[in-house]
Amino acid sequence: MRVTVEAIGAAADGIARDEAGRPLFIPFALPGETVEAAPGPMRGEGRTAALITVEAPSPDRVAPPCPHFGICGGCAVQHWAPPAVAAWKAARVSEALSRAGFPGITVDPAVPSPPNTRRRADFALRRRSQQEGSGITVGFHARGSAEPFDMATCFVIDPRLLALVAPLRAMLAGLPALRRAGSAMVNLLDSGPDLWLRTDGVLTPADRTKLAAFAEANGIARIAWSKEGTRDVPEIAAQSGTVQANLSGVAVTPAPGAFLQATPHGEAAIVAAVLAGLPKRMPGKPRIIELHAGLGTLTFPLAARGRVDAFEGAPEAAAALHTAAGRAGARVRAERRDLVRQPLLPAELKGAAALVLDPPFAGAAEQAAILARSTVPRVIYVSCNPAALSRDLAPFARAPGWRVESAVAVDQFLWSTQVEAVVTLARGP
Repeated sequence: MRVTVEAIGAAADGIARDEAGRPLFIPFALPGETVEAAPGPMRGEGRTAALITVEAPSPDRVAPPCPHFGICGGCAVQHWAPPAVAAWKAARVSEALSRAGFPGITVDPAVPSPPNTRRRADFALRRRSQQEGSGITVGFHARGSAEPFDMATCFVIDPRLLALVAPLRAMLAGLPALRRAGSAMVNLLDSGPDLWLRTDGVLTPADRTKLAAFAEANGIARIAWSKEGTRDVPEIAAQSGTVQANLSGVAVTPAPGAFLQATPHGEAAIVAAVLAGLPKRMPGKPRIIELHAGLGTLTFPLAARGRVDAFEGAPEAAAALHTAAGRAGARVRAERRDLVRQPLLPAELKGAAALVLDPPFAGAAEQAAILARSTVPRVIYVSCNPAALSRDLAPFARAPGWRVESAVAVDQFLWSTQVEAVVTLARGP
């Protein structure tokens, strides 16, 4: 089928029309291109299609740098010129605001994090059968598959994480605890790589000895372990030094697998946008409320501007934040609270100069509705999901007096479909 691509969707599929006028979703096709595509099964109100040839390429089509592109499920738009990707991601934020009831908001193109700066990787592990040639597959999941592919290079993650792939593959080959499948999540902290290994078998004393030697040889301060498929709290299998992340000058000890912003550049952009969203003038001893505070990525910069009441649901993160704030003498009161089941009520919000909300991917629908009805003068919403952002800001559009003062798009997931946003909502004209 010869078609012209009209637009690009949220999943980075080119969108054309089939002979019946239904949407045709074509991966790796770009807006404005004339392509030959093979229609496939139905998907919602449209059909999927495979790209056969590009007859008239877009001027924004570029050669993808990675040999794994198209195979790896991580990157979706390496074939699209960076300025076009930046404009598309900004447009997604603007469209989310419009759907919420705030049309016409200008969002500047998202500045992407540089290549090879992502400091978190979750590698899938699989022991190959003898028929497959034995050995261990270490890599990301293949596109549209639950199976990993064997990784040779990556233009997204920090080289120090990529350097662990080969020695990890060699070590796991002799680790009986990995029977068939598992995963290895690595955070690159200021103290070095922090590894959380999950296997489908139980560690033996000999396995623990191998992990300790592996940690020592590869500069890994801590290796945690848990059984694959369980929600068990990971246990420390090997530790040779201090585990530490520096958040705006404050040393924090994260739990294994703790959430961190994906890149230092992305973290800096989000912090800058949040601080810029605070009121230009605040009272002498302002109170700032922070919801879903995590380890304190935003907490400690905010504490330089006022007293912060920081709420976090994950017990390990709340404890790490509390300990770090106390050690640093920061103006922070950290409290563990399940904000999904127990959102803050209007009476608890009184007296706050501003509120910062940085929810997980699912958003914070109940809390957002409460905030829209509250007397808080300013809400700064940090979003990693345009759909949740649109839903959560709709109550503000319906409530009297709220306006979007600023909206900043942040692209720290290079070449992916993901985009983050920092939206400042304020009362008044």
